[in-house]
Order: sequence, then structure tokens, then C-alpha cells
Amino acid sequence: MLESLQQLCLKYPSKHRAIVTFLANTLREEGAFEFKRSIVNSIISLMKQVPETTEGSLLHLCEFIDDCEYTMLSTHTIHTIAELAPMTSAPSQYIRFIYNRVILENSTIRAAAIAALSKMAASCPSLRTSIMTLLKCSLNDEDDETRDRATVAVSVLKDAIAFNPYVAPVVEEYGDVVPDVPSEGDLAALIYIQPFPMSFKNLERSITAYVSGPGAMDSADELTFSSLPIMEDTYQDEVLTNGHHLAAGFDPTPTNGEVRNPAACIYAIPELADLGRVFRSSTPISLTEEETEYVVKCIKHILDEHVVLQFIIQNTVDDQRMENVVLDIESDSGTSYAIIGDVPAEMVEYGKTVSAFTVLQRQTVESMQPVCFSCQLNFNVVQVDSDSGEPLGDVYTEEYPLENLLITPSDYMAKIGVADFRQAWNGTDDRNEALGKFTLPVKALEHAVSSLIQSLGMVPCDGTGEFPGGDSSDRKQHMLHLAGKFLGGHEVLARAQLTVRPGEGTLLRVAVRCDDKAVSVAVMSCIN
Repeated sequence: MLESLQQLCLKYPSKHRAIVTFLANTLREEGAFEFKRSIVNSIISLMKQVPETTEGSLLHLCEFIDDCEYTMLSTHTIHTIAELAPMTSAPSQYIRFIYNRVILENSTIRAAAIAALSKMAASCPSLRTSIMTLLKCSLNDEDDETRDRATVAVSVLKDAIAFNPYVAPVVEEYGDVVPDVPSEGDLAALIYIQPFPMSFKNLERSITAYVSGPGAMDSADELTFSSLPIMEDTYQDEVLTNGHHLAAGFDPTPTNGEVRNPAACIYAIPELADLGRVFRSSTPISLTEEETEYVVKCIKHILDEHVVLQFIIQNTVDDQRMENVVLDIESDSGTSYAIIGDVPAEMVEYGKTVSAFTVLQRQTVESMQPVCFSCQLNFNVVQVDSDSGEPLGDVYTEEYPLENLLITPSDYMAKIGVADFRQAWNGTDDRNEALGKFTLPVKALEHAVSSLIQSLGMVPCDGTGEFPGGDSSDRKQHMLHLAGKFLGGHEVLARAQLTVRPGEGTLLRVAVRCDDKAVSVAVMSCIN
């Protein structure tokens, strides 16, 4: 029912008041936690998809937290109000609803209310003095968490007001809408609004990868977030589900639980380490069947000017030993990539896994298109005794064809999400936007979404990669938000609308934004 109401509101936005009012009235009725959480999430979802519902919906949520008996749901709703209220025409009207929670509720909700007020003060400089007065009332709260949050907030706001005092703008200069936003470099905005560049878990992994890189400890350069290696948001899940452990020198689940850098095998070879730092590494791609005598997988390591192909070779023939193993690859577009070197695998014994490497000079972004490589394994076969492993003297040359290998612009895309997709999208110049309209042969909406995510190599934002209730069988339309970071540090955003057309497949409308037009066009080419 809730999903049907959301779809109805999206189809008829002018009827949002009636639909939101019905949801709010239902929210006031008796119900279990899951029931009320679903309604709250539906209202929040509508606010993000239909901005006209924001102010009315926020007032309904403010009334709801007055009588909500579920602590977790109250804190979630309070933080939502604090996040969206500064975008309304009168943010100050929501302060009293939040502050009432400080007076009347338990310690957990009081701490959440203090954090919400602090965020609102950071977002709206005109309200800082008033909110700071309210926060001072909690400096002697009996709860440690509430008291500490209030103490930090008061200290931060005092410094922010001292360094950037609020000066009311002249109304005539702006008309009816007077901007109330923090200035650039504002301390309170830096602490309470701007998201941390990465999670602490990814920060630890990034620093570990940085230290293992070539010449890292000898560099006199300042260590900044921009100088740290990229750590993808979904990298560890991909590792554990796609068999990265076959890579020589890389074990994702060692005994101490530490996740190692997949590019460590590149840095361990001096000739490859001189190429520079690896931007990202793909998950392994199978070039043979698992049951064949020679099992080969490939990992694509992306560098600033090169692509290093790591071919992971496993010998499953007990009476053979592979020697001088090299990969012979050839592209269907002769000028796209240039093969400038390789590192052969000297010996691959039965049951062993060894890596061979091929170095490519990559193409420019302006000419970047998907390129298909034909691959062949060339090596010498040494017949050995299956029991002792001793050579029997017979040596011959073998050529073993592999599956084709595809390199696309999505291989240059790191899966890095954004905290607020809507804000990031509106803050990106649309002059570098690339637009596309396609008909996908996929009839199921869920398969179309997963296929698009895989093709672009980006990560879903705002939960748009999943469907409410986990079922998409009855849905005919879906909006997908994607984000990523392209080689060179270019942030890429994509909005895709997918519509199922019975008997015709799925209609896809997609817009890609980036600070570089060539990158937007290259990303769009992944769909073609």
C-alpha cells in the first residue's frame, strides 16, 4: 500500500498534500515499530523525490515525534528534520519541536536533539545565537553524552560566530528569498555539515596502502586526503565474493583479519613499481572455465598513464610444468593501447598459482572507448613425473587461447559514493553534462538496474540500488542515482530513469555530470 501511494504521488505531484496527510493520519494510529518506520520512510522518500512535499511533511513529522514511543524511530526522525529544515523558507519554526525533546525525553533522544540543533545552527548562521542559548541549558545535563555534545556545540558555535559573525543581507538585493548559508571555510559547517572524506575504516586501509606504495616513506610531501590511495566503498564485498585470493601476494582474509592492498604485487616488482601508484584494481575476470587444465584470471590495475594486466595462472595438470609463460594480446583497435612491456611467469608447477604481467600505455580520455583484446597463453611445457615432480626431458611449445578481455571507461571508475547526492548534483555544472536515451533488452526492472550499475562501474546512492521490500516485480519505473570517482580525481554523477515497456524491453534515460566533458562522454559510452 505504501509503495502504491508513493508511486501515485510521483505520478500526480499536485495531489501530494492529500497523500501526505493520509500517511500522517495513519502514523498517529496504533501500530508496531516496523509499521510506523515504513510510513516515516515513505514520507521521507517523498520529500526527496517531490520537493513540494517538504514543508508540510516536516510539520507532520514534528507532530509525530511528540507522541512517538520508539526511541530509535524518534532519533531517526529528529535527524531528518534537522537535515531538511534548513532548506525550507522558515527553518526557525522547527527549532521548538526539536528542543521540546531535550526537555521531555530520555537521554538517547536528548543527545540526538542536541546534535540536530547543532547541525541546524551550522546550516543557518542567522539562528546560531538563539540555538546556542538553548544549548547552554544542557551544559549541566545528567547524561554524559548529552552534556558532552552540548559542550562541544557551544564551543564550536562561539568560535564560528567570532570568526564569521552573521550579517543580515539586504532584502532588496535578493527579493523574497534571503540566503541563509554558512560562508566558505566556516568552522561550524566544516564540523557539522561537511561529510568526512571517507569512513574511518577506509581511512585505515588507505593509509596502509599508501605506506606500502613505492617511495612513500621517503617522500617529503605533506600527507593529505587527496594524496591517499582511493579505497572503493564496495571493494571488500567484491573481494570476498569474486575470488581475489588467487592473486599472487594478495590474500583478502589472512589470519590476522587485515585486508591487504591488491596492488602490492605491482609494487613488489621494481620495473612495475616505477610506473607510479595504482589508482584502482578491478575484481578478477575469468578468461577460462574453472574446470580447464589451465585456469587464467585477469586483474586490471589502473595507473595514471598505464594499465597493468595481471594474469593469474593456475596449472591443474599433474604431469606438466609450465615455463616462460607470457600472454599474447591484440586489440581490435590498434591505436587505442600500446603494449610496452611484460613480465613473464618463469615457472608454474602443478597446483601452483603464479602471475604474469602485461603493461599497456593507455589512451587519452578524449579518445577513450571500450576496447576488446584477444588473448593467448604462450608457454613451454615440461613433462614431469606426477609423483616426484622430476622433469622427464620432453619440452614443447604450447599456445592456449583464452576468452576475450574487455577494457572500458568503467575500469577507470572508482566506486566512491557521495553523502548527499542531491546537493552534489545541483552543485555540478550542467554544461559538461552528457545525455542519453537507450532501449535495454532486459524486461525485468531489477536486472536492468543491476546491469546498468555494472556497466558504469559506479556505486548507487540514497538507497536507489535497492527496491522497497526487495521486490521489483510490480514496479514499472525506477530512478537510480550513481556516483564514482574517475581517474584524475574527477567526481562523476549519474541519474538514470528506467521505465519498463511491455514487449519492448526497458527504456533508459540517463544523464552524466562531471567537471570534464570528455569524462562524461566516455562514461556514457559504457552503455553503448
